[in-house]
Amino acid sequence: MHLAEIGRQVAPGSHAALVFDGAGYHVAKDLAVPDNITLVHLPPYAPELNPVENIWEYLRGNKLAITVFDSYDDILDSACSAWTFFADDPDRIASITSRSWAAVSP
Repeated sequence: MHLAEIGRQVAPGSHAALVFDGAGYHVAKDLAVPDNITLVHLPPYAPELNPVENIWEYLRGNKLAITVFDSYDDILDSACSAWTFFADDPDRIASITSRSWAAVSP
């Protein structure tokens, strides 16, 4: 259902590439992929190809580490607060997710 919704959001005449990070839970035997989507599977254990891994590492190390949570709601509040902090700083996002080898030359 999620892929179908993404497929509906792709502009007519366009094609989307959806990157999967190779995690075991990102696979399904009978996955229905719309014709306007191509799945790109990253190799397993390749965090250098998946910048979101660096985001999680940053958040764990700087916002969520060494914390004892009082409740499930406390976990959610802390995670939301960490994501909001991160999302409000585009320069930090760029510094953590950029790859020198992926830079486009002028």
